[in-house]
Amino acid sequence: MENPSRRRVLGSAAALSATLVGAVAAPARAEGGGWRPVPAPLRRAHAHNDYEHERPLHDALAQGFTSVEADIWLVDGQLLVAHDEVDLDPRRTLEALYLDPLLARVRAHRGHVYRGHPASLQLLIDLKNTGEATYRELSRRLRPYRRILSSAAHGRVRTGAVTAVISGDRAARVPMEQERVRHAFYDGRLDDLGTGTPASFIPLISGNWTSSFTWQGTGPMPAAERERLHGITAAAHAAGQRVRFWATPDLPGPEREAVWRELIAADADHLNTDDLAGLAAFLRAEDR
Repeated sequence: MENPSRRRVLGSAAALSATLVGAVAAPARAEGGGWRPVPAPLRRAHAHNDYEHERPLHDALAQGFTSVEADIWLVDGQLLVAHDEVDLDPRRTLEALYLDPLLARVRAHRGHVYRGHPASLQLLIDLKNTGEATYRELSRRLRPYRRILSSAAHGRVRTGAVTAVISGDRAARVPMEQERVRHAFYDGRLDDLGTGTPASFIPLISGNWTSSFTWQGTGPMPAAERERLHGITAAAHAAGQRVRFWATPDLPGPEREAVWRELIAADADHLNTDDLAGLAAFLRAEDR
């Protein structure tokens, strides 16, 4: 017989996952007082290395993305956003590029990232160095934004306009597990599937596509690999968790689209891309 407390935890975590999906368009007032259409949020669209675009965060939101990824480094007490250490710039902090713009946007949109649409935006934060120390500093810096952030306390989840999920350096897990109240969640790996760790701690399971699958979109997907993909998503969803793969093919062409279609058919929750316009166009065309 299922433990009632586990059922409640999964229920609250599943509710969090449910708010990270869905797509409803809402109008916005344009300059001059008229109304212009706003792209409907795309529930599967994840902006990998989002900070490398000309307008970090804003370009992804303009395309309707519901998940964005920022890599951070702890440097002299600051959380700087960059993929490689050589590219660090003291002006490009997590607050300046993501947290402050999101706070302003949520306030302007009456509590939501997308006006009139309640889905929580996933902010995937990849820790690039000193995992435990970086997370402890990140946790401290998230607190002033707690009004817009999803949180967890004693296995119960409160959903906010933005859900921070911590990826990268695995050393963040211990300090996260020790927190009584968290304003962030943990990005699990395929090894975490079926371990009983609740979705209130691990709402997302991420994996390297090339470590699990040989198929890169050319010809039919091997039946055994398709079965494995569907098994992964089914197991995650049964536990109230979402699924994302990185390192999927991302050059424009039929191979990329073939992989995206298989991911959608398996009900993977996030499609990973650096090509914002390309994925947005694909998803909108698939919805027709």
